[in-house]
Amino acid sequence: MSKAFASQADLEAKQITFTQLSENAYAYTAEGDPNSGVIIGDDGVIIVDTTATPAMAQDLIARIRAVTDKPIKYVVLSHYHAVRVLGASAYFAEGAQQVIASRGTYEMIVERGEADMKSEIERFPRLFAGVETVPGLTWPTLVFEKEITLFLGKLEVRIAHLGSGHTKGDTVVWLPSQKVLFSGDLVEYDAACYCGDAQLAEWPATLDALAALQPEKLVPGRGPALTTPEEVSKGIAYTKDFVTTLFQAGKEAVADKLDLKAAMAHTRRAMDPKFGQVFIYEHCLPFDVSRAYDEASGIRHPRIWTAQRDKDMWAALQD
Repeated sequence: MSKAFASQADLEAKQITFTQLSENAYAYTAEGDPNSGVIIGDDGVIIVDTTATPAMAQDLIARIRAVTDKPIKYVVLSHYHAVRVLGASAYFAEGAQQVIASRGTYEMIVERGEADMKSEIERFPRLFAGVETVPGLTWPTLVFEKEITLFLGKLEVRIAHLGSGHTKGDTVVWLPSQKVLFSGDLVEYDAACYCGDAQLAEWPATLDALAALQPEKLVPGRGPALTTPEEVSKGIAYTKDFVTTLFQAGKEAVADKLDLKAAMAHTRRAMDPKFGQVFIYEHCLPFDVSRAYDEASGIRHPRIWTAQRDKDMWAALQD
Protein backbone atom coordinates (compact mmCIF):
# COMPACT_ATOMS: atom_id res chain seq x y z
CA MET A 1 0.00 0.00 0.00
CA SER A 2 1.25 3.47 -0.84
CA LYS A 3 2.15 5.71 2.08
CA ALA A 4 0.84 9.27 1.98
CA PHE A 5 3.61 11.59 0.84
CA ALA A 6 5.80 12.94 3.65
CA SER A 7 3.50 14.46 6.33
CA GLN A 8 0.48 15.14 4.12
CA ALA A 9 -1.63 12.69 6.14
CA ASP A 10 -0.58 14.24 9.46
CA LEU A 11 -3.48 16.65 9.93
CA GLU A 12 -4.32 16.17 13.60
CA ALA A 13 -3.60 19.17 15.85
CA LYS A 14 -0.89 18.59 18.44
CA GLN A 15 -0.96 19.54 22.11
CA ILE A 16 1.26 22.58 22.61
CA THR A 17 3.19 23.21 25.81
CA PHE A 18 4.99 26.39 26.89
CA THR A 19 7.36 25.41 29.66
CA GLN A 20 9.57 27.65 31.79
CA LEU A 21 13.00 26.03 32.12
CA SER A 22 14.85 28.69 34.10
CA GLU A 23 14.44 32.27 35.22
CA ASN A 24 14.76 33.41 31.59
CA ALA A 25 14.28 30.41 29.28
CA TYR A 26 11.11 28.81 27.89
CA ALA A 27 10.42 25.87 25.57
CA TYR A 28 7.56 25.87 23.05
CA THR A 29 6.94 22.24 22.09
CA ALA A 30 4.18 20.24 20.41
CA GLU A 31 4.33 16.43 20.37
CA GLY A 32 7.07 16.02 17.80
CA ASP A 33 6.38 19.18 15.80
CA PRO A 34 9.26 21.64 15.38
CA ASN A 35 10.09 23.38 18.66
CA SER A 36 10.84 27.03 19.33
CA GLY A 37 12.71 28.62 22.21
CA VAL A 38 12.15 31.87 24.05
CA ILE A 39 14.59 33.86 26.16
CA ILE A 40 13.21 36.76 28.19
CA GLY A 41 15.89 39.11 29.46
CA ASP A 42 15.91 42.38 31.35
CA ASP A 43 15.07 44.52 28.35
CA GLY A 44 13.84 42.24 25.60
CA VAL A 45 13.12 38.83 24.16
CA ILE A 46 14.95 36.42 21.83
CA ILE A 47 13.10 33.87 19.68
CA VAL A 48 14.95 30.71 18.67
CA ASP A 49 13.23 29.38 15.52
CA THR A 50 10.11 31.09 14.33
CA THR A 51 7.49 28.45 13.40
CA ALA A 52 6.62 27.89 9.76
CA THR A 53 4.36 30.84 9.00
CA PRO A 54 3.49 34.24 10.50
CA ALA A 55 -0.03 32.90 11.11
CA MET A 56 1.31 29.93 13.08
CA ALA A 57 3.63 32.25 15.04
CA GLN A 58 0.68 34.07 16.58
CA ASP A 59 0.13 31.32 19.15
CA LEU A 60 3.73 31.58 20.35
CA ILE A 61 3.49 35.37 20.49
CA ALA A 62 0.30 35.11 22.56
CA ARG A 63 2.03 32.83 25.05
CA ILE A 64 4.96 35.23 25.32
CA ARG A 65 2.61 38.15 25.85
CA ALA A 66 0.95 36.28 28.70
CA VAL A 67 4.23 36.49 30.65
CA THR A 68 5.94 39.68 29.39
CA ASP A 69 5.30 42.86 27.44
CA LYS A 70 9.00 43.34 26.63
CA PRO A 71 9.84 43.80 22.94
CA ILE A 72 11.00 40.83 20.88
CA LYS A 73 14.42 42.17 19.88
CA TYR A 74 16.07 39.24 18.12
CA VAL A 75 15.14 36.20 16.06
CA VAL A 76 17.76 33.43 15.81
CA LEU A 77 17.64 30.83 13.03
CA SER A 78 19.07 27.49 14.12
CA HIS A 79 19.35 26.58 10.41
CA TYR A 80 17.73 27.40 7.07
CA HIS A 81 14.82 24.96 6.77
CA ALA A 82 11.57 26.68 5.85
CA VAL A 83 9.57 25.10 8.67
CA ARG A 84 11.90 26.88 11.10
CA VAL A 85 12.27 30.30 9.52
CA LEU A 86 9.30 31.45 7.43
CA GLY A 87 7.35 32.77 10.40
CA ALA A 88 9.97 35.44 11.11
CA SER A 89 8.01 38.42 9.81
CA ALA A 90 5.43 38.00 12.60
CA TYR A 91 7.98 39.20 15.14
CA PHE A 92 8.80 42.46 13.38
CA ALA A 93 5.55 43.95 14.65
CA GLU A 94 6.64 42.89 18.14
CA GLY A 95 9.88 44.86 18.02
CA ALA A 96 12.31 42.48 16.31
CA GLN A 97 15.41 44.35 15.15
CA GLN A 98 17.67 41.56 13.87
CA VAL A 99 17.38 38.13 12.29
CA ILE A 100 20.57 36.27 13.25
CA ALA A 101 22.10 33.32 11.41
CA SER A 102 25.44 31.65 10.85
CA ARG A 103 27.41 32.14 7.67
CA GLY A 104 26.62 28.56 6.67
CA THR A 105 22.89 29.13 7.09
CA TYR A 106 23.02 32.30 5.03
CA GLU A 107 24.87 30.47 2.26
CA MET A 108 22.29 27.69 2.23
CA ILE A 109 19.44 30.20 1.93
CA VAL A 110 21.20 31.77 -1.05
CA GLU A 111 21.85 28.40 -2.67
CA ARG A 112 18.58 26.56 -2.01
CA GLY A 113 16.15 28.65 0.01
CA GLU A 114 13.55 28.93 -2.75
CA ALA A 115 13.66 25.22 -3.56
CA ASP A 116 13.49 24.29 0.10
CA MET A 117 10.51 26.57 0.70
CA LYS A 118 8.50 24.98 -2.12
CA SER A 119 9.56 21.50 -1.08
CA GLU A 120 8.67 21.86 2.60
CA ILE A 121 5.31 23.54 2.01
CA GLU A 122 4.22 20.44 0.10
CA ARG A 123 5.60 18.09 2.76
CA PHE A 124 3.90 19.71 5.79
CA PRO A 125 0.44 21.12 4.99
CA ARG A 126 -0.61 21.31 8.66
CA LEU A 127 2.53 23.14 9.78
CA PHE A 128 2.21 25.61 6.92
CA ALA A 129 -1.31 26.69 7.82
CA GLY A 130 -1.65 30.31 6.78
CA VAL A 131 1.10 29.95 4.19
CA GLU A 132 -0.41 32.91 2.36
CA THR A 133 0.91 35.10 5.21
CA VAL A 134 4.53 34.24 4.33
CA PRO A 135 6.02 37.27 2.54
CA GLY A 136 8.89 35.27 1.01
CA LEU A 137 12.23 33.93 2.15
CA THR A 138 13.54 34.97 5.54
CA TRP A 139 16.87 36.73 5.14
CA PRO A 140 19.29 37.21 8.03
CA THR A 141 20.19 40.79 8.88
CA LEU A 142 23.14 39.78 11.10
CA VAL A 143 25.45 36.95 9.97
CA PHE A 144 28.22 35.55 12.19
CA GLU A 145 31.09 33.19 11.44
CA LYS A 146 31.56 31.11 14.61
CA GLU A 147 30.06 32.81 17.66
CA ILE A 148 28.53 36.03 18.87
CA THR A 149 27.40 37.12 22.33
CA LEU A 150 24.36 39.25 23.10
CA PHE A 151 23.28 40.77 26.38
CA LEU A 152 19.66 41.24 27.34
CA GLY A 153 20.47 43.61 30.17
CA LYS A 154 22.71 41.50 32.39
CA LEU A 155 21.79 38.18 30.81
CA GLU A 156 24.55 36.75 28.59
CA VAL A 157 23.35 34.84 25.52
CA ARG A 158 25.88 33.03 23.33
CA ILE A 159 24.95 32.13 19.77
CA ALA A 160 27.37 29.70 18.14
CA HIS A 161 28.10 27.38 15.25
CA LEU A 162 29.86 24.50 17.01
CA GLY A 163 29.94 22.26 13.96
CA SER A 164 27.80 20.80 11.20
CA GLY A 165 25.35 17.95 11.50
CA HIS A 166 21.70 18.45 10.65
CA THR A 167 22.86 21.09 8.13
CA LYS A 168 26.00 22.94 7.16
CA GLY A 169 25.16 25.98 9.28
CA ASP A 170 23.67 24.60 12.51
CA THR A 171 23.43 27.17 15.28
CA VAL A 172 22.89 26.71 19.02
CA VAL A 173 21.90 29.26 21.64
CA TRP A 174 23.45 28.91 25.09
CA LEU A 175 22.73 30.55 28.43
CA PRO A 176 25.96 29.87 30.34
CA SER A 177 24.71 31.26 33.65
CA GLN A 178 21.71 28.92 33.64
CA LYS A 179 23.14 25.95 31.72
CA VAL A 180 20.25 25.99 29.24
CA LEU A 181 20.91 25.03 25.61
CA PHE A 182 18.70 25.46 22.54
CA SER A 183 20.08 22.95 20.05
CA GLY A 184 17.82 23.23 17.02
CA ASP A 185 17.71 19.96 15.08
CA LEU A 186 21.21 18.96 16.11
CA VAL A 187 19.44 17.09 18.91
CA GLU A 188 16.08 15.32 18.68
CA TYR A 189 14.30 13.20 21.23
CA ASP A 190 11.47 10.72 20.69
CA ALA A 191 11.42 11.88 17.06
CA ALA A 192 13.27 10.92 13.91
CA CYS A 193 16.26 12.98 12.85
CA TYR A 194 15.68 14.50 9.43
CA CYS A 195 18.98 13.94 7.63
CA GLY A 196 18.13 14.91 4.06
CA ASP A 197 20.59 17.83 4.15
CA ALA A 198 22.93 16.46 6.78
CA GLN A 199 26.66 16.22 7.23
CA LEU A 200 26.49 12.75 8.75
CA ALA A 201 30.22 12.18 9.19
CA GLU A 202 30.53 15.42 11.18
CA TRP A 203 27.36 15.19 13.25
CA PRO A 204 28.69 12.98 16.12
CA ALA A 205 31.63 15.30 16.80
CA THR A 206 29.26 18.27 16.90
CA LEU A 207 27.13 16.42 19.44
CA ASP A 208 30.28 15.92 21.51
CA ALA A 209 30.87 19.68 21.37
CA LEU A 210 27.34 20.26 22.68
CA ALA A 211 27.87 17.75 25.48
CA ALA A 212 31.12 19.48 26.44
CA LEU A 213 29.11 22.56 27.42
CA GLN A 214 27.54 20.37 30.14
CA PRO A 215 24.00 21.65 29.64
CA GLU A 216 21.57 20.89 32.42
CA LYS A 217 18.48 21.63 30.31
CA LEU A 218 18.06 21.41 26.54
CA VAL A 219 15.37 22.30 24.02
CA PRO A 220 15.75 19.87 21.08
CA GLY A 221 14.52 20.51 17.57
CA ARG A 222 11.66 18.07 18.06
CA GLY A 223 10.41 16.23 21.09
CA PRO A 224 9.93 17.24 24.71
CA ALA A 225 12.19 19.67 26.52
CA LEU A 226 14.95 17.84 28.39
CA THR A 227 14.94 19.19 31.92
CA THR A 228 17.68 17.33 33.82
CA PRO A 229 21.34 16.57 33.03
CA GLU A 230 20.40 12.91 32.74
CA GLU A 231 17.68 13.65 30.19
CA VAL A 232 20.06 15.89 28.24
CA SER A 233 22.67 13.12 28.07
CA LYS A 234 19.98 10.66 26.98
CA GLY A 235 18.80 12.99 24.21
CA ILE A 236 22.29 13.54 22.85
CA ALA A 237 23.00 9.80 22.97
CA TYR A 238 19.69 9.05 21.22
CA THR A 239 20.55 11.45 18.39
CA LYS A 240 24.07 10.07 18.02
CA ASP A 241 22.68 6.53 17.85
CA PHE A 242 20.18 7.53 15.17
CA VAL A 243 22.65 9.27 12.87
CA THR A 244 25.50 6.78 13.30
CA THR A 245 23.21 3.79 12.70
CA LEU A 246 21.85 5.49 9.58
CA PHE A 247 25.26 6.40 8.17
CA GLN A 248 26.72 2.97 8.91
CA ALA A 249 23.87 1.37 6.97
CA GLY A 250 24.51 3.76 4.08
CA LYS A 251 28.20 2.91 4.02
CA GLU A 252 27.40 -0.80 4.06
CA ALA A 253 24.92 -0.40 1.21
CA VAL A 254 27.47 1.44 -0.94
CA ALA A 255 30.22 -1.06 -0.12
CA ASP A 256 27.90 -3.91 -1.14
CA LYS A 257 26.95 -2.05 -4.35
CA LEU A 258 23.25 -2.01 -3.48
CA ASP A 259 20.95 0.30 -5.40
CA LEU A 260 19.01 2.92 -3.47
CA LYS A 261 15.88 0.82 -3.01
CA ALA A 262 17.93 -2.07 -1.66
CA ALA A 263 19.76 0.41 0.57
CA MET A 264 16.37 1.44 1.97
CA ALA A 265 15.55 -2.16 2.86
CA HIS A 266 19.00 -2.67 4.37
CA THR A 267 18.65 0.49 6.48
CA ARG A 268 15.21 -0.50 7.70
CA ARG A 269 16.62 -3.71 9.16
CA ALA A 270 18.96 -1.64 11.31
CA MET A 271 16.68 1.33 12.06
CA ASP A 272 13.10 0.07 12.35
CA PRO A 273 13.55 -1.97 15.58
CA LYS A 274 15.00 1.03 17.43
CA PHE A 275 13.25 4.01 15.86
CA GLY A 276 10.25 2.79 13.88
CA GLN A 277 7.66 4.13 16.33
CA VAL A 278 9.00 7.66 16.93
CA PHE A 279 7.50 10.87 15.55
CA ILE A 280 7.90 11.49 11.77
CA TYR A 281 9.99 8.37 11.21
CA GLU A 282 8.24 7.29 8.00
CA HIS A 283 8.40 10.86 6.69
CA CYS A 284 12.13 11.17 7.36
CA LEU A 285 13.49 7.75 6.50
CA PRO A 286 13.51 7.92 2.68
CA PHE A 287 15.14 11.36 2.75
CA ASP A 288 17.61 10.08 5.34
CA VAL A 289 18.51 6.97 3.35
CA SER A 290 18.98 9.05 0.20
CA ARG A 291 21.40 11.38 1.96
CA ALA A 292 23.30 8.60 3.76
CA TYR A 293 23.72 6.77 0.44
CA ASP A 294 24.94 9.96 -1.26
CA GLU A 295 27.41 10.87 1.48
CA ALA A 296 28.74 7.31 1.64
CA SER A 297 29.19 7.54 -2.15
CA GLY A 298 31.39 10.64 -1.75
CA ILE A 299 28.81 13.41 -2.28
CA ARG A 300 29.86 15.64 0.61
CA HIS A 301 27.62 18.62 -0.10
CA PRO A 302 23.95 17.55 -0.04
CA ARG A 303 22.04 17.67 -3.29
CA ILE A 304 19.17 20.15 -3.36
CA TRP A 305 15.70 18.81 -2.65
CA THR A 306 13.03 20.17 -4.96
CA ALA A 307 9.33 19.45 -4.86
CA GLN A 308 9.76 17.19 -7.88
CA ARG A 309 12.80 15.36 -6.51
CA ASP A 310 10.86 14.77 -3.28
CA LYS A 311 8.04 13.05 -5.13
CA ASP A 312 10.28 11.03 -7.42
CA MET A 313 12.27 9.75 -4.46
CA TRP A 314 9.11 8.96 -2.48
CA ALA A 315 7.65 6.96 -5.36
CA ALA A 316 10.87 4.98 -5.65
CA LEU A 317 11.35 4.25 -1.93
CA GLN A 318 8.06 4.48 -0.03
CA ASP A 319 5.33 3.44 -2.49
